[in-house]
Amino acid sequence: MNAREANFDGLPGLTHHYAGLSFGNEASTRNQHQESNPRLAAQQGLLKMKALADAGFVQGVIPPHERPNVAALRQTGFTGTDAQVVEKAFRQAPQLLSAASSASAMWVANAATVSPSADSADGRVHFTVANLNNKFHRAIEAPTTGALLRAIFRDAEYFSVHDALPQVAMFGDEGAANHNRFSNGYGEQGVQLFVYGREERASGLVPARYPARQTREASEAVARLHQLDPQKTVFAQQNPAVIDQGVFHNDVIAVSNQQVLFCHQLAFLHQPELLATLREKIPGFTPVVVPDNRVSVADAVSTYLFNSQLLSKPDGKMLLVLPEEARRHPGVWRYLCDLVESGGVIDELKVFDLRESMFNGGGPACLRLRVVLNEVQQAAVNPAVIMDDRLFTTLNGWVEKHYRDRLRHEDLADPQLLTEGREALDELTRLLNLGNVYHFQQ
Repeated sequence: MNAREANFDGLPGLTHHYAGLSFGNEASTRNQHQESNPRLAAQQGLLKMKALADAGFVQGVIPPHERPNVAALRQTGFTGTDAQVVEKAFRQAPQLLSAASSASAMWVANAATVSPSADSADGRVHFTVANLNNKFHRAIEAPTTGALLRAIFRDAEYFSVHDALPQVAMFGDEGAANHNRFSNGYGEQGVQLFVYGREERASGLVPARYPARQTREASEAVARLHQLDPQKTVFAQQNPAVIDQGVFHNDVIAVSNQQVLFCHQLAFLHQPELLATLREKIPGFTPVVVPDNRVSVADAVSTYLFNSQLLSKPDGKMLLVLPEEARRHPGVWRYLCDLVESGGVIDELKVFDLRESMFNGGGPACLRLRVVLNEVQQAAVNPAVIMDDRLFTTLNGWVEKHYRDRLRHEDLADPQLLTEGREALDELTRLLNLGNVYHFQQ
């Protein structure tokens, strides 16, 4: 049966702000406490979704989470009405309120790891919600992420959504941002590459400056949950040296699509051996390795060259979706133009302005969750979340109605922001036919 890759993008939430919460993500730290524009963040995301849908790609949307997360604040000792909880948190622990208000769920590449039915023994599409336990502001996402995925992929005959792995360091799981899949056709059985930063049970090279968030143990657990063929499953360690340069997830240094791996020369530990293994397992494997002397790791991180979307076109060639920052860097853009002119598989570049997301350390690839679907499975997806002219107009109107165009750190203490968010998500629930995914609903 024919299958296609669908991209489901996270919609930035109403509390999108620059808190510098993500140690290891240099853009997040660098832009801490700058004024943000939540409305523009959502509009920029919607424009990318609509452009790709208009280009013929299957495109969906994943809604934001409720923020601030009052339940998490109560769990840490704050009491009173919801408004009082927020006010007390701002006075006593403003960084905690900032974490509980983070709109980081917009980066749905970290929402889950996904395996298509062609790879799974039971013939279903499998999702494992990421526990994201390296950072508090992300670890609180898992319950709502699971509810949203089940509201979108609701038919258990075709989809299996697994809860997050145990919230302990040994099972640190960052989702699809550390996962790649290779195949000749989307509907054919493929090879899955799980990338980890450290192995709990063994000593070895680890980063010295920044944390290695993904563990091998977590990746192995996800592969078991998804019922993958061990012969078609590869585990590789990310280069600790590049983690220490701000490559906090593999999708900051590599991206794959079908038989192609687009990566930096220094992306993986023991990279020549890994490429040889992939060449043995994947017919037509095509690595596009960017030399360090053309694009340094620092330039890759600052421009998010590899945090791009690599998409297959009907003619068999591939489109690379990039942030505006890649075009503005002379050396990176010169490399990309040379790449397109070389006659290889990547023959088109498409650039989007995602400044609001980029300032917090998330590029095009961070904003999307890739899901391979055959025709029957695609028909079983909640149709209300699939991007088209109607949904684009509806969501832009919803954003214009509910989102603020400026947000500062001190605005998080405004009880009206909590009310605005709940009213907006209550309306969005009905628009997208989500059921009871937000517990505050009337």
